[in-house]
Amino acid sequence: MKQKMCIIGLGYIGLPTAAMFACNGHKVIGVDTNNKIIDALEKGEVIIKEPYLKNMIEQEVVSGNLTASKEPQEADAFIIAVPTPLTKDKKADMSLVKKATESIVPYLRKGNIVVLESTSPTGTVKNFIIPILKKSGLKIGEELYVGYCPERVLPGQILFELVNNNRIIGGIDRKSAEKIKDLYQTFVKGEIYLTDTTTAEICKIVENTYRDVNIAFANELAKICENIGTDVWRVIKLCNKHPRVNIHQPGPGVGGHCLAVDPWFIVEKNPELARIIKLARETNDSMPQFIFNKIENILKNTKGAKKVTILGITYKANIDDTRESPIINLIKLLEKHNHKISVVDPCVKEFRYKVENVAEAAKDSNLLVLAVNHKDFKEIDFDNLAKKMRNKIVLDTRNYFDKNIIERKGFKYYLLGKANE
Repeated sequence: MKQKMCIIGLGYIGLPTAAMFACNGHKVIGVDTNNKIIDALEKGEVIIKEPYLKNMIEQEVVSGNLTASKEPQEADAFIIAVPTPLTKDKKADMSLVKKATESIVPYLRKGNIVVLESTSPTGTVKNFIIPILKKSGLKIGEELYVGYCPERVLPGQILFELVNNNRIIGGIDRKSAEKIKDLYQTFVKGEIYLTDTTTAEICKIVENTYRDVNIAFANELAKICENIGTDVWRVIKLCNKHPRVNIHQPGPGVGGHCLAVDPWFIVEKNPELARIIKLARETNDSMPQFIFNKIENILKNTKGAKKVTILGITYKANIDDTRESPIINLIKLLEKHNHKISVVDPCVKEFRYKVENVAEAAKDSNLLVLAVNHKDFKEIDFDNLAKKMRNKIVLDTRNYFDKNIIERKGFKYYLLGKANE
């Protein structure tokens, strides 16, 4: 049955979710307090970069299935998909979830569904959402059906994965879970597994924590391999030949609104127990400092002001998302030590040190740092760079460039996780 839906929060998850429900026949009201987002949506436009999303939004706005609003409206189902950032002391900032939940209370009616999609600490639905929803006067589980349904999508593939990935739905009771399942089944082709809200909440943050811990292991190996004089990339490649070993890749740190944030939600609720998780977070957070120290060592004999050119500032390749990017932290360290900085990122429209092309950015540079392995960087003309740079030195933090090609062009090549020769 097609329903009228109100989706609160039109960011990287809320907007694609709104588009997906709309293109499957539901009447969707997209709600956000950001004027730029609302103005763009009213014109059938988007302000985030995601393949095929603009075409879908434009189509559904024209069809009338997707409209924009700064305030909620009466609907059959409400989905809350607002951010849950970290506070300075590594706690979950639930202020946006609180505000979004409070905003829908005046519009709730008997038979409505309320779904939280925002990644949250365990107990959020039971101890945080439900008390607010009770102010509606509706009986939870009998007149108002509530649950948690976290996303499991990869930026750059969001629309495909919204449809094809498996989903977990945690209901405050079985009836709520079933009703939410019926709603999502209108477009989800993957399996949908039903459980309670606390289990669904911990599953979401555990999935991202698993990856964060694995990456931290790889990053620690990178430090160790540099210390003992070997190559971490070769070590990992050979270890992964074992049928039961799957070590992730090291890098300059971990970013994004999931892996860099979610593990702290577990630590917050279990500070005495989540010791490995906390240490993994600290290990990944230490990587910008480790890269900076490597840069300082490479340039230790360079006299005068040092210029560093950074390739890529997003938290991963081929997307425009800079949230929690470790490269931003690396740049802050360079700023603190008075380095000249230039940045090239084909996916980011604006950044204070951004230069449009690599050759211009690298002019008079002492060091070129490959920080993000954007596909565009495979096409760099190193012959031209050799004429532009003051010192022909490359630091590759992703094992992305071909060492032999770089060195044939007359460059000195350094690689994260491999001892300097």
